[in-house]
Formats: sequence, C-alpha cells, structure tokens
Amino acid sequence: MSKRDYYEILGVSKGASEAEIKKAYRKMAIKFHPDKNPDDKVAEEKFKEAAEAYEVLSNAEKKQRYDQFGHAGMGGAAGGGFGGGGMNMDDIFSQFGDIFGGGFSGGGFGGGFGGGGRGRRVRKGSNLRVRVKLTLEDIAKGVEKKIKVNKLVNAEGVTTKTCTQCQGTGQVTRIANTILGQMQTASPCPSCGGDGKIIDKKPAGADADGLIKKEELITIDIPTGVEDGMQLSVTGKGNAGPKDGIPGDLIVLVEETPHDTIKRDGVNLLYDLYLNFVDATLGTSVEIETISGKVKIKIEPGTQSGKVLRLKGKGIPNIQGYGTGDFLIYVNVWTPQKVSKEEKEALEKLKGSENFKPNPTSKDKGFFDRMKDYFN
Repeated sequence: MSKRDYYEILGVSKGASEAEIKKAYRKMAIKFHPDKNPDDKVAEEKFKEAAEAYEVLSNAEKKQRYDQFGHAGMGGAAGGGFGGGGMNMDDIFSQFGDIFGGGFSGGGFGGGFGGGGRGRRVRKGSNLRVRVKLTLEDIAKGVEKKIKVNKLVNAEGVTTKTCTQCQGTGQVTRIANTILGQMQTASPCPSCGGDGKIIDKKPAGADADGLIKKEELITIDIPTGVEDGMQLSVTGKGNAGPKDGIPGDLIVLVEETPHDTIKRDGVNLLYDLYLNFVDATLGTSVEIETISGKVKIKIEPGTQSGKVLRLKGKGIPNIQGYGTGDFLIYVNVWTPQKVSKEEKEALEKLKGSENFKPNPTSKDKGFFDRMKDYFN
C-alpha cells in the first residue's frame, strides 16, 4: 500500500508556512490522540501518520528532500529503514514540547499513553553521521553496504531506580501564593533531569548515563538512483538514548565516486567515443563498456563528429521509480596533430576530391540543433 502525501495528511498546501504546518499538526494530534480515542486502531494510525508527516515537513532539510523526491527521497520505498517512518509513541510525544509547550507529554490528556507518567521525559540519543562512497554501478543497481560504527550503547549491568524526588513523574511542582491566589507550576525534576529514574548501578567505563562506546557492524540498504550529496536516515541506528531512551538515527551521506570514462547527468550517462577518420568514413563496429557490461554498437559509414548515439534504458534508475535514463554516446572524430610524409602526400591527393569537401544537408544537424534534441 502506497503512502499518502504528507501535505494531504495534514491538510495543507505545498507552499504552507512553518506556522501553518505546526497549527495543522496540532489540530490533528488533538483530534486523534489515543487518550481521546481509546482502543481505536484507526485513530491511532492517523495519529502516527500525522506525526510522521510533521516530523518531515517541520524539518527544513527533510522537507526540501521530500519536495524534490517524494517518499522515495526519504528512503522508505527502498525498504532500508530510511526516513520518517517507523515512529513509536515515544518519538511522537518527544515532539510535543515544541507543539503544545514544555508541559505537554504523553500523559497530557489525562491517563497517559503506553504507561508513561505525566511529564516524564524520554530522551533520544544523538545522531551519528557516516559517509558512504558509491560507484555508478552501485547507484544503478542499489547496494547493501556493511560499515563499522563506534557508537554509544547501554552498558551491561546498568540498573536504574525510580527517582525519589519526583516519584518517577519526571516533574516537580511548586505552589506559590500570589495576589491572584495560589499558582502551581511544573518543571523538570533537577535530580533525574526529567527522566523519572536515576542510575542505581553501572559498570566501570560507563558514563553518567550508563552508556559505553562499542563498535557495531551496521547493514545499510542503499536504494537505486541516489545522488552525490544526498543524505539518508537509518532510524534507530545512532547513539543509544540515556536510561533506556530512544536511540538516535544514523545519517548516511552519499559520496559518488567519479567513473574513469563515464559521466553522469541526472539519470542519463554520457560517454565520449573517439573514432579515427577512416572508421568514421567507412563505418565500423566498436565495443563500449557501460555500467551494466560491454555493448557492441555499429558505426554507420559517414558518421559525423558530434553525432549522439542513444542506448535507451542503459542509464540510472529514477529514485522515485519513474523509469531509467539513457546511455548517450558522443562521437568525436579524431584529427591527428602530426602526420608522416607519406600520410601527408596521401591526404593531399584526397584534398582536391569533391567528395571530401564539406556539403552539409538538412539531415546534417549542427551543434545547436543536436543540443535542442538532447534536452527535448
């Protein structure tokens, strides 16, 4: 089942401002909040769907990538765990401080959801960034990459206990007498930092949050058609969240390795073929190395320099799944810079021949016509 458009989910236009997006999400979150719709699976899915849409559209970088590539640009269509999908309730409620103010939490509508206490903060681990080098062959086929990452993980043997100051709620309340009467305020607990629990025991080498550095082998599924400079997000593969919090994400920066003979232009691949004068005149067959293997092509007699030969569907797949580009071969007739005495004499004899004088017809397109055909 294909995903719905994020703008459609929130009921806003593509040109909506940041404030309009936030307002639309707030309305959806209140309407479909699980506490207002107990045991309603449809409402719960709509609640998660709205949160995923807001998570992307409220982030300038993710929004730009989504506007350009759609869901495929977020990586969700590739099945590799990229993008905004797969959010759990802790992920969603961690956004609410921005939407509803600092006092809002998973229990903000009353009973709480998923067992979290009112005001208890679930911390998310920091993101990690890695750079992955890909060849044109990798990009054309899609590839699975295994990389080693040093990341923070929860150390073995760490135990926690309920914070005695806030009794596990993550908040402390204060009552002050004012001219308007008694005013009650809530703030994060200073003892546990809003987590609702504190570290009881931890092994040597673990930090104050019970985390320790460890190397992990992570498998990344790179979808076809990615571009140099594109960032992909692997959910939950970053540093661990303190005190059993939510793990951060692994941000993968794509670096395209230049090919020796083939250049990329979007989904099309460009190749310069150099022919000697004799082969261009008499015609020949040549073998060309493409990213999918060797291809033999026929050069017609009288082929002019600048002619473009097209191998349809031999380029790069579109990242959104809209077909595959072409492999474009630019013919260059090579002119020798030095010739021997015998070669010069032979060429002088041919120079006067009527057949060797330029005589372009309407079929022989010039540079600008060829460029017009290419871009059309």
